[in-house]
Amino acid sequence: MIDSTASHKYQIFYYKIVMKYRSRTDIVGLILEAANGGGATKTRIMYKAFLSYAQLKEYLTVLLENNLLEYEEGAQFFRTTEKGIRVLQMYNQFDEMMSIESVKRK
Repeated sequence: MIDSTASHKYQIFYYKIVMKYRSRTDIVGLILEAANGGGATKTRIMYKAFLSYAQLKEYLTVLLENNLLEYEEGAQFFRTTEKGIRVLQMYNQFDEMMSIESVKRK
């Protein structure tokens, strides 16, 4: 198990290096991943996707309108829909293909 200090350092490193230049598609993928399975609150999604609250609200609106996420009012959390899971799978396959292609070019 990673101790909290190491985990925090990793998150800072990850944010500075990997998250610097993200497309909207990358952000959607992170949100769908965060809400996949048991669902997630706004706060959890916001932290997992490294978003401000204003950005989060914008993305949640679009994802809800396109039926990629659903909101459960009683439990107050968001869950990735079947349609959202399919989009997430396609995103992950595309991301994997692009990673393989970049390795081949080197």
